[in-house]
Amino acid sequence: MALPKVKQDATDARLAALGPVDGDGWLGAARTAAVARVADMGLPTRRDEYWKYTNPTDLVSVDPASAAVFDAGDETPIFDDVDAVKVVFVDGVFDADASDDLTLAGVEIERLAGAGAADIHWAKDLYGALETRGQTPVARPLAALNTAYATDGLLIRATAKAEKPVRLVYLHQDTASDATLHHVIKVEEGAELTVLENGPAAARFNKVMEVEVADRAAFHHVRAQGRDHERRAVTHIFTRLGTESLFKSFTLTANGVLTRNEVVIELTGDDASAHVAGAAMGDGANFLHDDTVFITHDAERCESRQVFKKVLRNGATGVFQGKILVKEGAQKTDGYQISQSLLLDDDAQFLAKPELEIYADDVACSHGSTSGAIDETALFYLRSRGVPQKQAENLLTLAFLAEAIEEIADEALGEQIRDRLAAWMDRRLG
Repeated sequence: MALPKVKQDATDARLAALGPVDGDGWLGAARTAAVARVADMGLPTRRDEYWKYTNPTDLVSVDPASAAVFDAGDETPIFDDVDAVKVVFVDGVFDADASDDLTLAGVEIERLAGAGAADIHWAKDLYGALETRGQTPVARPLAALNTAYATDGLLIRATAKAEKPVRLVYLHQDTASDATLHHVIKVEEGAELTVLENGPAAARFNKVMEVEVADRAAFHHVRAQGRDHERRAVTHIFTRLGTESLFKSFTLTANGVLTRNEVVIELTGDDASAHVAGAAMGDGANFLHDDTVFITHDAERCESRQVFKKVLRNGATGVFQGKILVKEGAQKTDGYQISQSLLLDDDAQFLAKPELEIYADDVACSHGSTSGAIDETALFYLRSRGVPQKQAENLLTLAFLAEAIEEIADEALGEQIRDRLAAWMDRRLG
């Protein structure tokens, strides 16, 4: 079926500007196949069902919109005091001088740029594979575009429990930068790995992370996006879970013009568990934050949780699209989904589309979505005990976000997120 002309023209223009794909061997083959997927699907427009709330124009245009570099002053980057292997990318380019040695017991870390030339590599069967699986039943052409044209990324394989996290730092220094990174992560049977991410990355950022979690393995992911006011970003996480495995991901987002975070999870092994959560703070009519999640249960006795909280003010817009698909035979599924927004004025808006599609008869699945203002009774209680108005609002805002933050397994990391949120809100008061 031919693409609509508007979609076809935008797709042709973008692919022509990017040119032929780089790489030989298995990487080149994966990139070539991804270009074919993009050409077949076409880049997204507002007419696509899962883009009706979010205008993708800035993400698909040939040239990125300029984004001023945010000056955080003397603010210490989040996770700076965490003992981790640090890997730094500046506007999508690996910075060897700022990065640590990539040696970590029980973990292999390589750059995509170097590994693609190898004839035999463990990533050969994974690069682009989970992204391809994630194109059904919903097309995700920006992820395929990433697979085709990613300039770099990391290939991480955990063969045991890692003694420390891997921390990815994304720095933004060029007002016209257009970064595309692709990470592939494989957590072998019985292994455990934590990946931390922070930083705005670029004026425009397209990132894909493919994560395979084998039987009885665990993967923990915590990231902080921001606080650049003008950045635009689309990120994708594609995950496949084995038997008795665990996947947990939490994202904190503040500021930015446009952020869309997509998560696609397949629970393919019995007794697996997947938790994905997010907390977003938006201020201003230019802010739009979109969480789009698709979780497929394809095994017995699996658990999934989606917990998303957004705090919006001054015309900011929040979007949540979350779906739980329970396939035939996925008995004893436990699926939970909650999306809530705290609207601090009458100009902010929250658009939600929760979905359940169930083909098994012995399941416990639920979803809910609410929007509202700060609880006046709780606010009066704090004010009556001498807490200033704005400080009381901040305390109630933190309490509202708490359920999402509690999804972080490591209590110390969760405390860092809470402290950073409190500091940002206190700075606003100042």
